[in-house]
Amino acid sequence: MNDINELAKALALAQSEIGGAKKDSSNPFFKSKYADLESVWEACRSALTKNGLSVSQLVGSDEKGLNLTTMLLHSSGQSLTTTCSVPIAKQNDPQAAGSAITYFRRYQLAAIVGVYQTDDDGNLATDKNKYVVPMGKHAGKALTELSEQELNVMLEHLV
Repeated sequence: MNDINELAKALALAQSEIGGAKKDSSNPFFKSKYADLESVWEACRSALTKNGLSVSQLVGSDEKGLNLTTMLLHSSGQSLTTTCSVPIAKQNDPQAAGSAITYFRRYQLAAIVGVYQTDDDGNLATDKNKYVVPMGKHAGKALTELSEQELNVMLEHLV
């Protein structure tokens, strides 16, 4: 393994500044929100640049199909590299290939620099100790905003 002492030091400093990527995109199929590639980049770009780090992502192919190589580079010349296969849902479909590549770019970028996904919820942002109901008819409400009767109904469904 190559020497990565300078890269490791810079990444540690960058990670102290990197925040979470906001879940600002929707997946209607799963009825969920996720942080898209742009959000992941926005969460880390400034901290990486400030600490002499950059990321390069290259698409290639081999006998198994498409692959994605993500490189974390430091201004010293040190680097970390990871490669994964990119499965394509529909073969010979450029749209499917592009979607799969973007999906894996997002996950590899987040993994190599340590970005996590976070909800873009005003209640969570203002009080991290306040539990917010994640789903159901009270979704988005803090437990402290619910009546005793509403809390009891929720508890009955958990048992």
